Amino acid sequence: MIKVAVLGYGTVGSGVVEVIERNNAQVSKKACDEMHVKYILDLRDFPGDPYEDRVVHDFNVIVEDPEISIVCEVMGGVGAAYQFTKACLEKGKSVCTSNKELVAKHGPELLALAKANNCNYLFEASVGGGIPIIRPLNSALTAEKIEAIFGIVNGTTNYMLTKMEREGADYKEVLKQAQALGYAEANPTADVEGHDACRKLAILLSLVTGKNVSSEDIRTEGITTVSAADFAYAKAANMTIKLLATGKVREDDSLEALVAPFMVSKDHPLAMINDVFNGVFVTGNMLGDALFYGRGAGKLPTASAVVADVVDCARHPGKTVTCFWDAEPATLADMGEATRRYFLRAKEEAKKAVEDAFGQAGTVLDESIEGEFGYMTAPMQERDFMAAYKGLGDRVLNYIRLL
Repeated sequence: MIKVAVLGYGTVGSGVVEVIERNNAQVSKKACDEMHVKYILDLRDFPGDPYEDRVVHDFNVIVEDPEISIVCEVMGGVGAAYQFTKACLEKGKSVCTSNKELVAKHGPELLALAKANNCNYLFEASVGGGIPIIRPLNSALTAEKIEAIFGIVNGTTNYMLTKMEREGADYKEVLKQAQALGYAEANPTADVEGHDACRKLAILLSLVTGKNVSSEDIRTEGITTVSAADFAYAKAANMTIKLLATGKVREDDSLEALVAPFMVSKDHPLAMINDVFNGVFVTGNMLGDALFYGRGAGKLPTASAVVADVVDCARHPGKTVTCFWDAEPATLADMGEATRRYFLRAKEEAKKAVEDAFGQAGTVLDESIEGEFGYMTAPMQERDFMAAYKGLGDRVLNYIRLL
């Protein structure tokens, strides 16, 4: 019998227990042994819960129990979760997690610790919730030279942008709706400022390169400046707006890495991913393009991915599943050298100044929004765009990159 412990009995933790119990026949068959949740660690008691007899408050009960071979860390954060994960790995207990913050910050260290103790540190659920993306990058796509990876990896912001597009609503209005529905936290900063997507991008690019990409080094912009007016111009251009996590491998093997809102053509597959769904677009030099799509968050989709890792650990007792992610830092390219088109909104009286700043090759968009106009530049380097944009001062209202 495979005995499992779950650290944290919140949304995902309760989902992990539910998946193992409800699908126990299938999970046990695929793990090649009967699977049982022996402990649930939480500070709280859960009177009346069907699994209240498994709740413990002392982590040492779990780490010192030789019967526990696999631990699911679904606590979140990098404090106790980091200490508990290290302690389990040092005891040779495999750890499966959905904790993208911990994986992004300490991934190479924890992977090395797992290898040294003949166990596993697996984190499929840390990116894309229930979407399989970590395992494909680490196994199915190993014959590929990945040239680019980008996508929608935050369900909260994708839901908000979808509502803004469909209802013509502004940012503050849809944020309140997202919070009321439980899609956004009371403090939504990690989502709306792009930090959550940034951590996920760091994990994906680390697996693509085999080197460590720090989320702190990735330029990150959120959706707080996106407005209903921006969507009006996007619609006129047959485009939409998505918060994208983007990574591109240059010929010198340096990485272009950016999280920011982008205008995306309605013809692009990512334009069709709406509400809380996620999609990750991978380009390989032999495969070409592949899209991984599904529910990027939520109790049971995320828990399903955690349990899939548990099954993988059960199939490889005493062995480490190879993961190419070393502590050596990856080289991030100067984003100022990136070339693309840009959309900007400006006050009506600045039309000549905008055309003078960006040249006559751009396109003026007039959506009859009183007192302003839209403009799409020709392809140009980011540093040149930013210099011209800042030079216009308060005559410009917002800008968004084009995919």
